[in-house]
Amino acid sequence: MNIHNDPVPLRVDESGAIRIGNTRVLFYLVIEAYKRGNSAEAIVDMYQTLPLADAHAAIAYYLRHKDEVETFLGEVAMRAAEIRRKIEANQTPREEVRARLEARRAFVPL
Repeated sequence: MNIHNDPVPLRVDESGAIRIGNTRVLFYLVIEAYKRGNSAEAIVDMYQTLPLADAHAAIAYYLRHKDEVETFLGEVAMRAAEIRRKIEANQTPREEVRARLEARRAFVPL
């Protein structure tokens, strides 16, 4: 039997996101699902374009490079929180939206 040196199926796309293999599936989503207790098989059920071997390979990469990947996941979470703060800062508060909708409903005949 020959032992093959298969490359890790991770790539950085044009936007800088890390994706798995030839899919659009984001690496961090697979790892977050794995950390929540999902098996590679369950993850493939969630992302049907993801080959099982690539899901296992991504998880193996995470397990081999856990500290580095955890740092990356922390950075992703911080960027996401910052984007959320910016979006929420530019939105009308929910109470105002609800009040406007209720006011409109009061004028619409049933």
